[in-house]
Amino acid sequence: MAEKSLKILIVDDDADAADSLAELFEMEDHDVTVAYSGEEAIQAYQTVDFDVAFMDIMMPGKNGVESFFEIRKLKPDAQVYMMTGYSVEQLVKQAIDHGALGVLGKPVDPRKVLSMLDEVKPGGIVLIAEDDPDFGPQLEEIIEHSGFQCKLVKSGDEALKTVSEQSVDVMILDLNLPVIDGIEVYTKLQEENRNIPTIIITGHAAEHAESLSSMRDMAITGILNKPFDPSILLSKLEELGNVPKAA
Repeated sequence: MAEKSLKILIVDDDADAADSLAELFEMEDHDVTVAYSGEEAIQAYQTVDFDVAFMDIMMPGKNGVESFFEIRKLKPDAQVYMMTGYSVEQLVKQAIDHGALGVLGKPVDPRKVLSMLDEVKPGGIVLIAEDDPDFGPQLEEIIEHSGFQCKLVKSGDEALKTVSEQSVDVMILDLNLPVIDGIEVYTKLQEENRNIPTIIITGHAAEHAESLSSMRDMAITGILNKPFDPSILLSKLEELGNVPKAA
């Protein structure tokens, strides 16, 4: 058992996952609060000074990243672990299984993109989700010059918002987007049964790791991939320096 009890907040819209995680920490004699939405998490921080939070990234309403920003306004030194259940390999396999138009490695040949678009012949918007300041505008110009309507966004948040507000015929999605990455965007759309024909742009695994590092640079304590090994979770608490190892 840990010598010091921590006040822990678990935030996940998956009630089974949240409750299971709570049981794990309670077995270690920690004081655990569970929130099933980002809004509940923010309310919880208004009344309790938590030592650490474990927060799922993709949730309805306020997602984990948006909630994190709100929480940081309330408590600038909040310790938060972000939780995500998807990897690049899983996403690419899922995309292919669900009929993605193609998966292109970087550097991307714009001619291949145009060839894929010609097969679909979209009458509506081609949405490009790409934060590369050089390649994104270049691809947008090439696609528009070829006669397609096009919109460029530079983050996962913008991509999800555009899809919810406009009729998107085809999406060109870079997996390495800031904050909410392409994996989470694609998965969210699949969960909502928005089966938009998608061209996925991906680099090496190391490149995707950079997007996770950018989240750490925002002072998020760390990134955890589901499912969790209980021993790893408990070791994360020890790393905070608040929980001495059991005697």
